[in-house]
Amino acid sequence: MLNLAILGSGRGSNMANLIEAINGRKLPVNIILALADKADAPCLQKATQLGVKAFSLLPKEFNNRADYDRALAQYLLDKGVDTVCLAGFMRILGSEFVSKFPGRILNIHPSLLPAFSGLNAQKQALEHGVKISGCTVHFVDEGLDSGPIILQKAVPVLADDTVESLSSRILVEEHKIYPLALELLAKGRLTAKGRQVIINE
Repeated sequence: MLNLAILGSGRGSNMANLIEAINGRKLPVNIILALADKADAPCLQKATQLGVKAFSLLPKEFNNRADYDRALAQYLLDKGVDTVCLAGFMRILGSEFVSKFPGRILNIHPSLLPAFSGLNAQKQALEHGVKISGCTVHFVDEGLDSGPIILQKAVPVLADDTVESLSSRILVEEHKIYPLALELLAKGRLTAKGRQVIINE
């Protein structure tokens, strides 16, 4: 049984989807809390509405990123958290955080990594003129969207796509593969060997 925290910064689409999937599929996951780095983040309200305790920890209350990462990790550990899902959490987490949850931090990104990491991935894809984009669930390391890839789903890029239309189509697939990746982790079916993640039967 995983003891999970879901971290977000924005509207909470993936956060809410994860909570609903965990409850609906009866996954071996205990949702300890949801947390945001903004006190007014809409994701906190969504989590509360779905029966999950929601908290905020604000970066401005700390001297630097390392202090925030250290405090965030300790806060989660004190609550009994052993696994973290990032769901639109708009901060790069450094070694002070990542080292406390080795192989237990997942993130969803709206591109086929390693292409178009960082912010505005859908806009990057359109500007680059690619014919296929998609989404990626990966383990989190100390880099920017650079951890080992768990699952990916491709989405065609249409000639008349806007950032909004492409984002919407990618989001549909995000909502499918993120709960699946968490389920694979919870059931002990993921083995990381360097950059390769093997899905065991």
